[in-house]
Amino acid sequence: GPFQRRVLWAAGLCFTADATEVMLLSFLSLTLQSEWGLTDMQTATMTACVFAGSLVGTLFFGFYGDHYGRRPAFLLACALISLFGLATAFATGYPSLVGFRFMVGFGVGGLVVPFDVFAEFLPTSHRGVKLLHIEYFWTAGSLVTPLFAYLTLETSWRIFVVLCAVPCLISGIMGICLVPESPRWLLSMGRQDEAIFILRSAASANGIDPDSLFQNVSLKDEQVESSNFLDLLSRKWRRNTLFLWGTWIGYAIGYYGTILAVTRIFDEDAINDAQNDNGAPHFNYQAIFVSASAEIVGLMVVIHTVDSLGRVPTQVMSYLFGGTLLFTLSILSTLTSNSATLTTLSFFARAFEMMGSCVTWVSTAEIYTTELRTTGHASANAVGRTGAFFSPYLVGGNNSMLAVGSIMLAIHLFTAFCAYHLPETKGREIGHTSLDDDVSEDGDKDGNEMSFRYDHGIEGNVKQPSGRIV
Repeated sequence: GPFQRRVLWAAGLCFTADATEVMLLSFLSLTLQSEWGLTDMQTATMTACVFAGSLVGTLFFGFYGDHYGRRPAFLLACALISLFGLATAFATGYPSLVGFRFMVGFGVGGLVVPFDVFAEFLPTSHRGVKLLHIEYFWTAGSLVTPLFAYLTLETSWRIFVVLCAVPCLISGIMGICLVPESPRWLLSMGRQDEAIFILRSAASANGIDPDSLFQNVSLKDEQVESSNFLDLLSRKWRRNTLFLWGTWIGYAIGYYGTILAVTRIFDEDAINDAQNDNGAPHFNYQAIFVSASAEIVGLMVVIHTVDSLGRVPTQVMSYLFGGTLLFTLSILSTLTSNSATLTTLSFFARAFEMMGSCVTWVSTAEIYTTELRTTGHASANAVGRTGAFFSPYLVGGNNSMLAVGSIMLAIHLFTAFCAYHLPETKGREIGHTSLDDDVSEDGDKDGNEMSFRYDHGIEGNVKQPSGRIV
């Protein structure tokens, strides 16, 4: 309904911000390597510091979101990305630039929170597809960043950096105005009055009369489990957590490594042979834009298959095909300069990378219960960012493309293995501490005590008397 669409736009723009900050690195690193005379190691470190910051940030925001609320974590992450993204434009040297980009990464580490907020407002029957809609915003960021670079890089990289900070600034403003605290989190904290107030507001926004819907209604008390980070490694969660971490570290190296490898393949001569008067490299924007647009195709395919094929088969297939295509691309790039062939391979490689990463995000939000969801999601993201930290070194100029392709293929095989051992969450409830738990045994059989579900009335209709709302 309209309420969920408001949350989608606010959370989605955070994903646009994340994508722009990632894509920005592939342009900014080469530009400043040329303009400032940076070494290959300094250039790789400029990229890696963002992932290092996000590693620390995911650990912080996971704890913060589960203990102090989803909404404050959401807004704090947006503020940090916007502030230090803009500050990057005023960096006077390499040390200050690396410091600012580290803090941008720290904020990016909190972007699992808006994703989880959106997940907690969705019905079980539509959750997989609806969660994937947020990935359109990521794709928008991947596409708009080359456009920003095309329009501004030859004039000033500082203008380019400022433009890339705008999506997160807009997201923060929308979050302040449109995104409430998660009712699921409020219930897990025992704050039932606040949860019911937000649900009434959601009903009103979706065209439902809250007075008739919530007449003589009380919410079930929740027995909240602990949400300590070590709980993720308890006997109950250890197996899922370890395989999930393996999937995330492989997906992160694969996805970000593919982006950097494609940029390297199409812009190998960007610094040495194709500099303009300002010392900035020329980029093959057409090839980069075409390969980035593959994410739209991958997303459209996975939206139509995730609820039929399931989360696990889709991930396994995507990572296997993605790794094979990237290996082939890496080998052929050393044998041919045929742009059409290389562009086609890069297109499909990025499409499969997008498919796998999208479903991994959805599956992660569904595996953990409410009291552990943000901590679990953040820990997986932190492990993934660790992998992403090493990706610029793995695909950097010091390694041959044959070595890059072989390493990436092995990593993709490992990722598919871990994804194969994850639990299938298709069609399952989102978690234990949730709005769709059954009513207590001593509850009023006439419906005076009720549990709220999002399973019906997805466009604002409600099925009564069971009290199910969007």
